[in-house]
Amino acid sequence: MKDANDIAEIMKKVGLFGIGLWALTEEKIQDIADDLIENGEMKKEEGKQFVRDVVEEQKKQKEDMEKKISSKVQETISKADVATKDEVSELKDIIKSLEAKIDKLTGSEEDNE
Repeated sequence: MKDANDIAEIMKKVGLFGIGLWALTEEKIQDIADDLIENGEMKKEEGKQFVRDVVEEQKKQKEDMEKKISSKVQETISKADVATKDEVSELKDIIKSLEAKIDKLTGSEEDNE
């Protein structure tokens, strides 16, 4: 059975690290394993482990990519000085309160005239 270093070497050999595992489908990964088995570069059981390892690595890369994107989005929003939902909600409440005060003041003035 090949160890993780051997599997990683095979993945490098077929260029999986270069194109980004997150972009591959499990079916494509299985096709690659089938080709390696067919070419005698690994045994069938090693192929199964290869697919499991690649799918696991794919999940890790996807999670890392999502974290990086989320972090960059948050960073961009904070730099853009954009109002948050809470801040907008607070401003709406203030506006409603001021409108009520204005209505009360204008309504009482109209009664005096």
